[in-house]
Amino acid sequence: MSTLTFPDGRTHDLACLGRLAVDLYAQQVGCKLEDVSSFAKYLGGSSANIAFGAARLGLRAAMISRVGDEQMGRFLLQTLQREGCDTSQVQVDPQRLTALVLLGLKDRDTFPLIFYRENCADMALEAGLIREDFIAQCRALLVTGTHLSTPKVREASSTALAHAGRHGTVRVLDIDYRPVLWGLTQRGDGETRYVASEQVTRQLQEVLPHFELIVGTEEEFIIAGGVPGDLLASLGRVREVTKAALVVKRGAQGCTFIEGPVPGRIDDAPTVQGERVEVLNVLGAGDAFLAGLMSGLLRGQGFEQAAKVANACGAIVVSRHACAPAMPTPQELDHWFSGQRHPKVDSDAQLAHLHRVTPRRADWSHLCVMAFDHRPQFIEIAREAGVGEERIKDLKKLLVRAVETVEQRKSLQGRIGVLCDSAHGEDALHAATGRGWWVGRPVELPGSRPLRFDIGDSIASQLIHWPAEQTVKCLVHYHPDDAVPLRLEQETQVLTLWEATRESGHELLIELIPPREMTAAGTADAAVLRSVKRLYNLGVKPEWWKLAPMQSDGWAQLQALVQERDPMCRGATILGLNQPLEQLAQTFGQARNPIVKGFMVGRTLWAQASLGWLRGQVSDQQFIDEVSRNFGALVDAWRETHPEEVHA
Repeated sequence: MSTLTFPDGRTHDLACLGRLAVDLYAQQVGCKLEDVSSFAKYLGGSSANIAFGAARLGLRAAMISRVGDEQMGRFLLQTLQREGCDTSQVQVDPQRLTALVLLGLKDRDTFPLIFYRENCADMALEAGLIREDFIAQCRALLVTGTHLSTPKVREASSTALAHAGRHGTVRVLDIDYRPVLWGLTQRGDGETRYVASEQVTRQLQEVLPHFELIVGTEEEFIIAGGVPGDLLASLGRVREVTKAALVVKRGAQGCTFIEGPVPGRIDDAPTVQGERVEVLNVLGAGDAFLAGLMSGLLRGQGFEQAAKVANACGAIVVSRHACAPAMPTPQELDHWFSGQRHPKVDSDAQLAHLHRVTPRRADWSHLCVMAFDHRPQFIEIAREAGVGEERIKDLKKLLVRAVETVEQRKSLQGRIGVLCDSAHGEDALHAATGRGWWVGRPVELPGSRPLRFDIGDSIASQLIHWPAEQTVKCLVHYHPDDAVPLRLEQETQVLTLWEATRESGHELLIELIPPREMTAAGTADAAVLRSVKRLYNLGVKPEWWKLAPMQSDGWAQLQALVQERDPMCRGATILGLNQPLEQLAQTFGQARNPIVKGFMVGRTLWAQASLGWLRGQVSDQQFIDEVSRNFGALVDAWRETHPEEVHA
């Protein structure tokens, strides 16, 4: 049901033109915006949300807008790019700042927001820079109502629409009526969704004939039609000026499709019922709906099927805190329609897990990691050298330089990393972060059994201060045959950490080492595998496992276990246990299983060199050279046993 026809054979499915801003969402739910004490930063703007959501659903999406030449503009571009959205048509403004929005969540019906858009970059979109050849390669062009509200953006939108009309690109309008952005309310009143205005109605009706599909809420069609309080009459006025297909978003009632004459009753038009969910935040629901609708229509689905996807997308987003990051993936939608989902979205553990692991994320298919998160070991080396612990921080900064050296010599960009602590390695940790490396950071109190955290029991309150790119690493001396009280205490701590990382968004690496006194010769592999299975039984699904070298059969069993319990797990890496380089390199031959993604080795690489440096027997450069040689030799050994890594 839908006669909309989208051209084929083009580079992009959907280009979105309009708002591109930073959303600052209140982290405290239930208070006035005046009383909010902290905010979370997300990509925002209705057009950007739709482009982001469409890209997440697999469309070849593109963004046409403008950002400032500053950190917030770069954040928005990088966020869209990571999701696979084309940003080549986003202009960079050398004078204006990127727009900001502050949003609060008072209750289910009250969402105060303030738009900081005075002379902002996206409202200065230059019509002359909108490329006709680019739009000609798009199957659909979506414009939002805000970019019809002032002469400059109206000119830009009209230019883009004219390009689209000449090339048969289907033109879509999201009415997206924000009275404050039309100058109809006080500047601090971004929450009001409807104010009658003959001027707005007239300006909208001037452009409605240039669209093939128009989407809006009941209030938005009322402003477009201009008959206050009468939806059907307003729809009739809209139909008088445009032949476009109309989609009316009706909240919990779903959505209605009007392709021809407006019926006498709204319910006489084809309607797809909405999904019933607990609402946390309605902001962005319409953007998610439209991303889902366009995803379906552009894949050739009829209105009914596309609307079901659209309604599901909207329902999922209203149950979550943000808008763009809350957008579902295809895997989430598969689960949603599988009949296996929990009635309450926020109680569906599988949906939450899929939302975490199925969006695009950094590709770490192979990893060569130098570990120097050791704390007691460095203190012991310093004491042996007869120097104070304060020297350790400088030593660890040199280790970062050694990693940098190997990255360059071995062309390991995107496949190299460090494990570093903040106790003696804070400066080194800062130096390693933000340069495209995999960065892991420990939380365990060294040697603790039962497990204790070195940053205090309130682990979740500490993780909010960590950069999002840092992976939480936790070493657990664990055996499934531990005495019951000890085992339960260990598992409680691991579960606490697991839940904290789910909340903070950090990836989790669990390093499992069975106690030596409980591991007889030849039983280590079995103990590790039983431990992994036990943690999976508890519901813990870390992104990474860090394990001692195993035999080929052990890695094969691990692969089968991970595939069964969490096929989205990133994989396992090999730890060193201070084995000699030659012996460690030999174990790589047993680790050809694809579950093994690389190694994370420490003392083998730097212990002897560190003692010499702390004693003053070697210079900084000599230390870097020696550690680099060791690290490089291990990289070579890994590549010899994993030739596919060389060509990855």
